[in-house]
Amino acid sequence: MGTREAVTVRDTVLTTGAAGRRRLSARRELVLGLLVFAVYAVVASRPEHIRIGSAREHGEAIYNLERALGIDVELSLNRWLADQGVVRVLANYEYAITYVASAMALLVWLFLRHPEHYRMARNSFILLNLAGLACFVLFPVMPPRLMPDLGFIDTVYLGGTWGSWGSPLVQNADQLAAVPSLHMAWTMWVGVELARVKAKAWVQVVNVVHILVTLYVIMATANHFLLDAVAAVPFVAVPVYIAKRITRPPVPRVQGPDAFFMSVETPEAPQQAGGLIMLDTSRGEVGREDLIREIRARLDGLPRFRQRLAHRGPLLRPVWEDHDPVDWEWHVTERRVDGMDGVRAAVAKLQSEPLPLDRPPWRMVVLKGADPGRTAVVYMMHHVVADGVGIVAQAVHLMEPPPEPVPAPPRRPLRKALATVVGLAQLSTAVTRPERLPVSGTSARRYGTLRISLAEARDIGRRHGARVTDVVLCAVAGALNRVVAGDALPGAVRVAVPLMMRPPGSAMVGNHTTAVMVDLPVGKMPETDRLAEISRRSRVLRSGTRAQAAWVVMWQAGRLMPPPLHARFARMSYSGRFLQGTVSSLPASDRRLRLAGAPLTAVYPIVPLAPGTAFALAGLGVAEELCFGLSLDPGLADDADAFMAAVADVFEELRTGPR
Repeated sequence: MGTREAVTVRDTVLTTGAAGRRRLSARRELVLGLLVFAVYAVVASRPEHIRIGSAREHGEAIYNLERALGIDVELSLNRWLADQGVVRVLANYEYAITYVASAMALLVWLFLRHPEHYRMARNSFILLNLAGLACFVLFPVMPPRLMPDLGFIDTVYLGGTWGSWGSPLVQNADQLAAVPSLHMAWTMWVGVELARVKAKAWVQVVNVVHILVTLYVIMATANHFLLDAVAAVPFVAVPVYIAKRITRPPVPRVQGPDAFFMSVETPEAPQQAGGLIMLDTSRGEVGREDLIREIRARLDGLPRFRQRLAHRGPLLRPVWEDHDPVDWEWHVTERRVDGMDGVRAAVAKLQSEPLPLDRPPWRMVVLKGADPGRTAVVYMMHHVVADGVGIVAQAVHLMEPPPEPVPAPPRRPLRKALATVVGLAQLSTAVTRPERLPVSGTSARRYGTLRISLAEARDIGRRHGARVTDVVLCAVAGALNRVVAGDALPGAVRVAVPLMMRPPGSAMVGNHTTAVMVDLPVGKMPETDRLAEISRRSRVLRSGTRAQAAWVVMWQAGRLMPPPLHARFARMSYSGRFLQGTVSSLPASDRRLRLAGAPLTAVYPIVPLAPGTAFALAGLGVAEELCFGLSLDPGLADDADAFMAAVADVFEELRTGPR
């Protein structure tokens, strides 16, 4: 069901924690690091002869203060180490390497494993180093090793330690930069960040040992006084304090594919999608309070449930911002209906009412009285939040059992690039405009449902050498032939078939769909012949080239076009000008799910109509059944139940017809 590009609902749920976060860029972080290093290079390039006098005075003043306080332990430590062969060499390399290695390793680890903490850590690290460089400029201090008249021995220089003083690698380093000790500052900063992310206890213990060893080494190698290390404390504490207050979570901007569905929305064509969830409540009722309890418990993994769009002017895309507290009275409601007819009428009314974007764009409505022992839950979310699979995944996030990990498919950039080139050539030859189907010109909707055996649909496909998607398209085309008046029906109806283009590791927010157009033959003919013709035409869905090219166009258009121009592009391309309806086939799942303790018996998709189009039908595989939801403009046909009955008739004819 679907295509090679489709992903399962479980794939999408895996990356809940990444939702709403702006993707970190290794290139941008590297540039920031190089800029800080450039500042250091400028500081270190200043002539030493104009600073050496004041640096000597500052160094002697620190040493005299330590002697007055009785804490001048450096000389005894230094003389002992100078006589130790192996220990001296190890100390020299510890001084040269470990403080850099630990800080860089922490930054890389945070970048890869804890991106939500990385920005604050990076900001505090940059502030720490800039403050240290400013101190080097304003208060140069000569280290003990450059004052041999006081009895100190430079163990690092004499040993020719690679990567430190006396090594060509750092021959241009600033040697009058003893205060603060950046060796101590960096190691203590690592400890602070490890504690902040609650690293494992043994990791933090190892880092404490590293801090103590570094404290000993910087004094024993005559590179710093004890007070140089003490001075490092505020150079860590203050930047961490400041970074915590200046670092705000990245503001998630509405991406181009998401803005696409904001742009196409009109009062006559609301763009909310979702599902009609049927629950078995024969053993226990499920009400509004039960849903609120479930949502509260999982709210951290559903960022858009507590965010709204903030507009920034006509030339900038909106951003998502927190909207607290959640207005439970509006977002989750309950009402009573009269049987399944009442359920479908309620869904149709909810579809015709645009979701306001001045609050989190979702709502759930509990419908009591659907059938004996059954409760219906309407779940709707604006299309700006996610595509069909993403919206289903967010609903699944509220359910039990939790999803299981699924390995990501391999990336094939060269194959995608070639497919894009071929697909662009194919798309350039398919720009004809279809005849329009009659529509009411209002937001009024009719909603219909149908449920058939998924195994039966698959068997029909196997018997006729077709795919399940082909069978669904055939059922739609045959139903149009049966239901729509002959003079209102053209020879072919062009439908958009959405295809999932989710990259591995993508979050369940955001739109990752493209659409490929298929012209359905809707004239009078045996359904087996219709299926054979549709199977031939739908090869464009299976090649992947048109889908890949259309996705690249949609993504790049949203990324490169100014918002006003992109909005115009969206309204032109996704409308009755180029298509007449939508048929979607969502991935199947064999998992038995429960919502608020009640087993799911069916989930019928709710799909919005593109502006100026007449219908949208989607099928969703749930627990060995194929559940269809139909959104219908009454200008095409007023009875959605009759349309779905015609769909069922086509399935029956295909099931019993000749091969």
